[in-house]
Amino acid sequence: MSYFDIPELTGSTWKVWLRNKDVFMKTYMVNFLPNFLQPLLYLFSLGFGVGFFINEIEGISYARFIAPALIAIAIMNSSFFECTFASFVRMYFQKTFDAIIATPLTIEEVITGELLWGATRSTINTIITLPVLAAFGLIEFPSSLLIIPFSFLAGFLFATIGMCFTAVSPNIDSLNYPMFLFITPMFLFSGTFFPLSLLPMSIQYLAIALLPLTHVVIIARSLTLANPHPLMLLSFVWIALTSIVFFLLSVNLMKKRLVV
Repeated sequence: MSYFDIPELTGSTWKVWLRNKDVFMKTYMVNFLPNFLQPLLYLFSLGFGVGFFINEIEGISYARFIAPALIAIAIMNSSFFECTFASFVRMYFQKTFDAIIATPLTIEEVITGELLWGATRSTINTIITLPVLAAFGLIEFPSSLLIIPFSFLAGFLFATIGMCFTAVSPNIDSLNYPMFLFITPMFLFSGTFFPLSLLPMSIQYLAIALLPLTHVVIIARSLTLANPHPLMLLSFVWIALTSIVFFLLSVNLMKKRLVV
């Protein structure tokens, strides 16, 4: 089996998505409150707190600078967590994957459904975050609305990356490694809380070449501030192509793990 075999999918893939959606709706308040409060905490502590000591950054207030990054971070965290810890629990502890595979659905359809749900979680979190930022006048309309469909694509990318880690992690504790060694560096060094231009040129190139969040931040800032970045189109192509690569890799890695 190749790691890049194209999976055979049918419309039944969405049944996995529907199953996860139904579970989500039963606990929607638990899922809603943290995603509503998180951008508020960042805005008050960093945007308005630290921002009090910063006159401007790239010609705008610090709160306005980090607002798009908060959306990008929400996109990354929600889909990555959903397809690492949450998917691992469904796979290993709850045996949900085994139960679904016992039906006519295939492994490829189960994993793809999981990935689509991970992307959906990013979209939901974006929809929750946008009104919070809009209430403080930190984003522009109507261009900011374009971040909603984009969040599904960006969320799908992080979902596929997360699923790759799930496929190779021997236990759930091992998933802490990508959180600390992959997600945290992106959280700090992807143009989120300070411009990439402050970093050495070699680090800038490395961030653009290897860190997915860098491209999500570029597009999020371009859309929400109605100020297109020169690399915006390149970032979109990078995200689309990388999503395809990791989609194929994640499905086949999970297939190899689940087929005994």
